[in-house]
Amino acid sequence: MTQLVHKQGILGRTRRVVVKIGSSSLSSPQGVITRERIAHLAHELAWLHHIGKEIVLVSSGAVAAGVGKLKIKERPKTIPAKQAAAAVGQIALMALYAECFALHGIQVAQILLTHDDVANRRRYLNAKHTVLTLLESHVLPIVNENDTVAVEEIQFGDNDNLSALVAVLVEADLLVILSDVAGLYDRDPRVHVGARLMPIVEKPIDAGAVEAGKAGPLGRGGMVTKLEAAHKAALSGIPTVIADGRRRDILRAVFDPASEVGTLFLPVTDRIARRKHWIAYTLKPAGAIVVDAGARVAICEQGRSLLPPGVREIRGVFDEGECVTCLDENGQAFARGLVNYNSAALEQIKGVQTSQIEGILGYKISDEVIHRDDLALLST
Repeated sequence: MTQLVHKQGILGRTRRVVVKIGSSSLSSPQGVITRERIAHLAHELAWLHHIGKEIVLVSSGAVAAGVGKLKIKERPKTIPAKQAAAAVGQIALMALYAECFALHGIQVAQILLTHDDVANRRRYLNAKHTVLTLLESHVLPIVNENDTVAVEEIQFGDNDNLSALVAVLVEADLLVILSDVAGLYDRDPRVHVGARLMPIVEKPIDAGAVEAGKAGPLGRGGMVTKLEAAHKAALSGIPTVIADGRRRDILRAVFDPASEVGTLFLPVTDRIARRKHWIAYTLKPAGAIVVDAGARVAICEQGRSLLPPGVREIRGVFDEGECVTCLDENGQAFARGLVNYNSAALEQIKGVQTSQIEGILGYKISDEVIHRDDLALLST
């Protein structure tokens, strides 16, 4: 089926949209964030807002704006320098957004996130409720990574993946990633003259299998991170469009059911539960558990829980309730889950029968190391 056939069905049921805009799409050729680019984006988003769509904007550009304000020649390379640029640039960026959206009678709100905010279930739900309350009040949330305080351990790393997590967070009907490319090509168009734009991708693509360019001088992402974002969204039943954010009226083209533009990534048919998506693709594993072949079969093919007899090795130090990766005996990651016992306890009960747990530990929380409701298979 063509992009247009799928697009018509998707747009017909799209009410809530997450739009991600990259630094390059907001900047002049000299790398300076410009009011003209932001004003045009605000104009397009205001059109969507006024035709009844609920919009969440994930915007890069804080560091790039800070680079312009501080009059430095290139993007900072150290975390403290990036944080300083973000602290200066975030104010300027939001001031421009507030000014440009006000011309259309739209109030905006700023939401700054770190990975900890979505990795912690309670904070994840708090963030979700905040965004949904803003949308109910007809306020347009503008989300960015909190570069000012984020360190490597709590960074998303790029706003493409952040946009996918936000799309899942707010249960969006569509994710639109506006970039400096027209979509996904079968080859790198900057190297191969005959590269062909792929209008539709019907199954998730392994980002590592695609010839993808590196990030530009302003951004942290690249086509690889956009494919990762589309993959995460697809696993949660959310379609994604990657399109050229520099093209005039690009959002009108994306939302025109008669216009084929960019690359449309279809969601997978078998939607995984949002909680399991959160476990598999949002949490950062605190350690790993190596399991035997029988345990892998039980988990992957029979939908069973992980029990102590199937545990062969504990890697890392982690607490009860933390996320760990399940590895097979070849070291292949195949699942992630929330453990019922900490790493020290698991070292004592690995390989034993469940009836022996209490005798060894002096207590028993559960028969399961990881309950099947807290186990999420990874896409391989």
